[in-house]
Amino acid sequence: MTTVLIADDQPLQRFGFRMLLESQDDMTVVGEAANGAEAARMTAGLLPDVVLMDVRMPGLDGIEATRRIVAGGGRTRVLILTTFDLDEYAYSGLRAGASGFLVKDAQPEELLSGIRAVATGDAVVAPSLTRRLLDAYVHHLPAATQPSPSGSPDPRLTTLTDRETEILRVMGQGWTNTEIAERLHLAESTVKTHVGRILAKTGSRDRVQAVILAYETKLVG
Repeated sequence: MTTVLIADDQPLQRFGFRMLLESQDDMTVVGEAANGAEAARMTAGLLPDVVLMDVRMPGLDGIEATRRIVAGGGRTRVLILTTFDLDEYAYSGLRAGASGFLVKDAQPEELLSGIRAVATGDAVVAPSLTRRLLDAYVHHLPAATQPSPSGSPDPRLTTLTDRETEILRVMGQGWTNTEIAERLHLAESTVKTHVGRILAKTGSRDRVQAVILAYETKLVG
């Protein structure tokens, strides 16, 4: 059973999310928060698998709430709801440690599959946002995170095998595990094993953070 905390300042929006989520046999809503401060506090107490996080809320916004939740070091993942014209919030969310982004007008099936994916450690970024979002993120990276001009490999990549490096590169291009398996002629279970090793070796919290790494180290550009 996937436990979910809904964080949104609109009561009707929270009600709609709750009705949708609780119609599923494998999900349950453990709480509702009307602002970021409530979301962070309730997450610490309830330890949900996923927080469905709105960005714009009174007081503490969804980005800062995400940062606090991730800093807490628990297993809770954050799925942020954003809009097409708010990319600045999206890349701030990446830095804060969110595990996924969906646009507010996503179809119910997209939201449900997104919650399930994030709960299992996968990443979810609305396809229409992926490239634009990550490009924006990279353009706002501090200079210290850019690869050194000497051309020496980034130490976070040195333990990866050639195959793992290849898979990290295509992850950065937005390929799903299924697409990687089909295009590289691998079993999907093998791809999942490689992805797990990539996360462990690079110290990436989840797939989104691995994709950020691919951009930071210029595997994708």
